[in-house]
Amino acid sequence: METKKRIAVLVAEGFEEMETVTIVDILRRGNMVCDLVSIEGIDVVGAHNIKVKTDLLFDQGLMDYDMVVLPGGLAGAMKLPAHPGVIALLKDRDERQEWIGAICAGLRVADTAGLLDHRNYTAYPGYEKRVEAKGNFIDELVVVDDRLITSRGPATVYEFTYAILDLLGGNSAPIKDRMLYPDAFIRNGGSNHA
Repeated sequence: METKKRIAVLVAEGFEEMETVTIVDILRRGNMVCDLVSIEGIDVVGAHNIKVKTDLLFDQGLMDYDMVVLPGGLAGAMKLPAHPGVIALLKDRDERQEWIGAICAGLRVADTAGLLDHRNYTAYPGYEKRVEAKGNFIDELVVVDDRLITSRGPATVYEFTYAILDLLGGNSAPIKDRMLYPDAFIRNGGSNHA
């Protein structure tokens, strides 16, 4: 029996709910284990006052995950690098060439850990002007470079998560079909509005 891939999504108070919950939902639909991991408490409130119950509290045992994902939400993304273990975990995973994902304000955490240096990445519009990294901003919805996958914001979370699913050996095609993704975003050129 094949072992399911495991993904940890790190959250702190002020996380972006749409990005976070969509990532977890799609990866679980894709038959992967996806845990919400909090650096604060089991119950965490997002940027739009939605409370979620996380699966685990942060510890240094996250190296056995196949990927660690950093969702957006500016307040949450400001708190993650302040936690004593988060940056160390990301640097360690990077040195071991383990997958890391970042979307929207989660790029701030990746940048603080030095993960954008010398890599191609994408980010929320305008962030590339503030970034400290010596990397190369690419104006795409999703960019994959050297075990780092990045994306832009809430509306790009589907492309981001489907790419994660495929990168980790899953198959996003049937999930996209069941979620009507091709009907809503591809057939109609990205919009259902007349």
